[in-house]
Amino acid sequence: MNIQKTRLNDLPVIMEIFRGAREYMAQNGNPNQWVNRPTETDIRQDIASGHSYVCTENGHIVGTFAYIPGPDPTYTKIYDGAWPDNEPYGVIHRIAGTPGARGIANAAFEWAFTQCPRLRIDTHADNHIMQTLLKRHGFQLCGTILLENGDPRLAFFKHQK
Repeated sequence: MNIQKTRLNDLPVIMEIFRGAREYMAQNGNPNQWVNRPTETDIRQDIASGHSYVCTENGHIVGTFAYIPGPDPTYTKIYDGAWPDNEPYGVIHRIAGTPGARGIANAAFEWAFTQCPRLRIDTHADNHIMQTLLKRHGFQLCGTILLENGDPRLAFFKHQK
Protein backbone atom coordinates (compact mmCIF):
# COMPACT_ATOMS: atom_id res chain seq x y z
CA MET A 1 0.00 0.00 0.00
CA ASN A 2 1.30 3.45 -0.90
CA ILE A 3 0.86 6.61 1.16
CA GLN A 4 0.83 10.01 -0.52
CA LYS A 5 -0.39 13.52 0.17
CA THR A 6 -4.00 14.16 -0.73
CA ARG A 7 -4.60 16.39 -3.74
CA LEU A 8 -7.64 18.62 -4.15
CA ASN A 9 -8.89 16.50 -7.04
CA ASP A 10 -8.97 13.52 -4.60
CA LEU A 11 -11.64 15.30 -2.55
CA PRO A 12 -14.73 13.60 -4.08
CA VAL A 13 -13.28 10.15 -3.38
CA ILE A 14 -12.30 11.16 0.15
CA MET A 15 -15.76 12.51 0.93
CA GLU A 16 -17.32 9.30 -0.40
CA ILE A 17 -15.03 7.28 1.88
CA PHE A 18 -16.22 9.32 4.87
CA ARG A 19 -19.86 8.93 3.83
CA GLY A 20 -19.38 5.17 3.73
CA ALA A 21 -17.53 5.19 7.06
CA ARG A 22 -20.38 7.09 8.74
CA GLU A 23 -22.87 4.57 7.38
CA TYR A 24 -20.72 1.63 8.49
CA MET A 25 -20.24 3.04 11.99
CA ALA A 26 -23.97 3.69 12.38
CA GLN A 27 -24.72 0.08 11.36
CA ASN A 28 -22.16 -1.23 13.85
CA GLY A 29 -23.18 0.44 17.10
CA ASN A 30 -21.50 3.81 16.62
CA PRO A 31 -24.17 6.17 15.24
CA ASN A 32 -22.91 9.30 17.04
CA GLN A 33 -19.36 9.65 15.74
CA TRP A 34 -18.79 11.79 12.64
CA VAL A 35 -22.47 12.73 12.36
CA ASN A 36 -21.63 16.05 10.71
CA ARG A 37 -17.89 15.64 10.35
CA PRO A 38 -15.51 15.61 8.73
CA THR A 39 -16.79 18.26 6.38
CA GLU A 40 -15.37 19.13 3.01
CA THR A 41 -14.01 22.29 4.64
CA ASP A 42 -12.18 20.15 7.24
CA ILE A 43 -10.54 18.09 4.52
CA ARG A 44 -9.69 21.14 2.40
CA GLN A 45 -7.95 22.61 5.45
CA ASP A 46 -6.06 19.35 6.03
CA ILE A 47 -4.96 19.36 2.38
CA ALA A 48 -3.93 23.02 2.48
CA SER A 49 -1.88 22.47 5.65
CA GLY A 50 -0.24 19.34 4.21
CA HIS A 51 -1.81 17.01 6.79
CA SER A 52 -4.12 14.91 4.60
CA TYR A 53 -2.93 11.60 3.14
CA VAL A 54 -4.40 8.87 1.00
CA CYS A 55 -3.64 5.17 0.94
CA THR A 56 -3.56 3.75 -2.57
CA GLU A 57 -3.47 0.27 -4.07
CA ASN A 58 -3.04 -0.31 -7.78
CA GLY A 59 -3.45 3.42 -8.37
CA HIS A 60 -6.81 3.64 -6.56
CA ILE A 61 -7.51 5.45 -3.31
CA VAL A 62 -8.63 2.92 -0.69
CA GLY A 63 -8.19 4.96 2.48
CA THR A 64 -7.42 8.31 4.02
CA PHE A 65 -6.11 9.81 7.24
CA ALA A 66 -4.73 13.03 8.66
CA TYR A 67 -1.29 13.06 10.24
CA ILE A 68 -0.51 16.13 12.27
CA PRO A 69 2.75 16.72 14.14
CA GLY A 70 1.94 17.53 17.79
CA PRO A 71 1.30 19.12 20.03
CA ASP A 72 -2.47 18.88 19.57
CA PRO A 73 -4.38 21.32 21.82
CA THR A 74 -7.11 18.77 22.57
CA TYR A 75 -4.48 16.42 24.00
CA THR A 76 -3.11 18.95 26.49
CA LYS A 77 -5.42 17.86 29.29
CA ILE A 78 -6.27 14.21 29.84
CA TYR A 79 -8.82 12.88 32.32
CA ASP A 80 -9.09 9.53 34.07
CA GLY A 81 -5.47 8.74 33.28
CA ALA A 82 -2.23 10.23 31.98
CA TRP A 83 0.03 10.28 28.96
CA PRO A 84 3.11 8.09 29.50
CA ASP A 85 5.43 10.97 28.61
CA ASN A 86 5.50 14.49 27.25
CA GLU A 87 7.94 13.82 24.43
CA PRO A 88 7.14 15.08 20.91
CA TYR A 89 4.41 13.08 19.19
CA GLY A 90 2.38 12.85 16.03
CA VAL A 91 -1.39 12.54 15.85
CA ILE A 92 -3.57 10.53 13.51
CA HIS A 93 -7.09 11.82 12.91
CA ARG A 94 -9.91 10.98 10.51
CA ILE A 95 -8.75 7.53 9.43
CA ALA A 96 -11.16 5.67 7.12
CA GLY A 97 -11.15 3.18 4.28
CA THR A 98 -13.32 2.02 1.44
CA PRO A 99 -15.69 -0.90 2.12
CA GLY A 100 -13.74 -4.13 2.11
CA ALA A 101 -10.33 -2.44 2.16
CA ARG A 102 -7.87 -4.10 4.52
CA GLY A 103 -4.67 -2.77 6.05
CA ILE A 104 -5.50 0.96 6.02
CA ALA A 105 -4.77 1.46 9.73
CA ASN A 106 -1.64 -0.67 9.57
CA ALA A 107 -0.30 1.29 6.60
CA ALA A 108 -1.16 4.63 8.23
CA PHE A 109 0.46 3.65 11.53
CA GLU A 110 3.61 2.30 9.90
CA TRP A 111 3.95 5.44 7.79
CA ALA A 112 3.27 7.76 10.76
CA PHE A 113 5.94 6.01 12.83
CA THR A 114 8.47 6.95 10.13
CA GLN A 115 7.57 10.57 10.89
CA CYS A 116 7.65 10.33 14.70
CA PRO A 117 8.21 7.39 17.08
CA ARG A 118 5.32 8.43 19.36
CA LEU A 119 1.72 8.54 18.20
CA ARG A 120 -1.47 9.67 19.86
CA ILE A 121 -4.94 8.95 18.52
CA ASP A 122 -8.45 9.18 19.93
CA THR A 123 -11.78 7.58 19.21
CA HIS A 124 -15.40 7.65 20.28
CA ALA A 125 -16.38 5.39 23.20
CA ASP A 126 -18.88 3.63 20.90
CA ASN A 127 -16.23 2.89 18.26
CA HIS A 128 -15.37 -0.59 19.51
CA ILE A 129 -13.98 -1.58 16.13
CA MET A 130 -11.32 1.18 16.28
CA GLN A 131 -10.58 0.46 19.94
CA THR A 132 -9.94 -3.20 19.13
CA LEU A 133 -7.79 -2.22 16.16
CA LEU A 134 -5.72 0.18 18.26
CA LYS A 135 -5.15 -2.39 21.00
CA ARG A 136 -4.23 -5.02 18.40
CA HIS A 137 -1.57 -2.62 17.10
CA GLY A 138 -0.14 -2.09 20.59
CA PHE A 139 -1.69 1.27 21.46
CA GLN A 140 -2.50 1.71 25.12
CA LEU A 141 -5.57 3.47 26.46
CA CYS A 142 -4.36 6.46 28.47
CA GLY A 143 -7.59 8.23 29.49
CA THR A 144 -10.14 10.62 28.06
CA ILE A 145 -9.63 13.88 26.19
CA LEU A 146 -12.23 16.47 25.27
CA LEU A 147 -12.67 17.76 21.73
CA GLU A 148 -12.99 21.50 21.11
CA ASN A 149 -16.79 21.14 21.36
CA GLY A 150 -16.49 19.30 24.70
CA ASP A 151 -17.27 15.81 23.40
CA PRO A 152 -15.21 13.12 25.18
CA ARG A 153 -12.92 10.73 23.30
CA LEU A 154 -10.84 7.78 24.46
CA ALA A 155 -7.18 8.67 24.07
CA PHE A 156 -4.53 6.14 23.01
CA PHE A 157 -0.73 6.25 22.75
CA LYS A 158 2.04 4.13 21.32
CA HIS A 159 5.79 4.55 21.36
CA GLN A 160 7.46 2.65 18.52
CA LYS A 161 10.88 1.82 19.92
